[in-house]
Amino acid sequence: MFSIIQAAGWPVWFLILASFLAVALIIERALSLQRRKVLPDHLLDEVLTLHRNRQATPEMVQKLEAGSPLGRVFASGLRHALDGREIMKEAMEETGRAVAHDLERYLGALGTIATVTPLLGLFGTVVGMIEIFGASAPSGTNPQALAHGISVALYNTALGLVVAIPALIAYRAYRTRVDSFVVEMEQQGLRLVDTLDPRRLAAARSAAAAQPAQPAAR
Repeated sequence: MFSIIQAAGWPVWFLILASFLAVALIIERALSLQRRKVLPDHLLDEVLTLHRNRQATPEMVQKLEAGSPLGRVFASGLRHALDGREIMKEAMEETGRAVAHDLERYLGALGTIATVTPLLGLFGTVVGMIEIFGASAPSGTNPQALAHGISVALYNTALGLVVAIPALIAYRAYRTRVDSFVVEMEQQGLRLVDTLDPRRLAAARSAAAAQPAQPAAR
């Protein structure tokens, strides 16, 4: 490994730094963007059960908010459940935008690494070409300097692609995952709004009260 770094010359240190950053960001996003952490299963049913049983206390709402990004969206809806559909929906949308911003954390940096590392490899290639031309002299060519310039050019080009390709794949994959999470959060949020709509609940209670009692079976 050290021999490769020596052969690649000083420009390779920028690529090494970029590779460490890319690996750290990929691992961090892989741990943070797990579905069970972002969109816990059956959370909507649990929230509706709590509201139906009148167990949505401030403590439970705060616990729900701290549990997951989807819980943050639901908690904002529960806090405005009695304020009307539009206010509740607006509050959940505002929280959803903040949650989406948090889910996209570090993706911009990962995309930047995927874009910049080929340019860093190209920079190393240019440095190697400069060394190649510097090895040429009227008295003759220095084979050792010529070989070093070629190795600097080729190693930096290859390492730039080696860092950029996985970073770009990870960026695209995480970008798609975040978009799917946001769409699903919107769908579940709308279901919660429709279910907790005060007008709909009042209409359901009125219909239940107006329904005649069933005659007792003989």
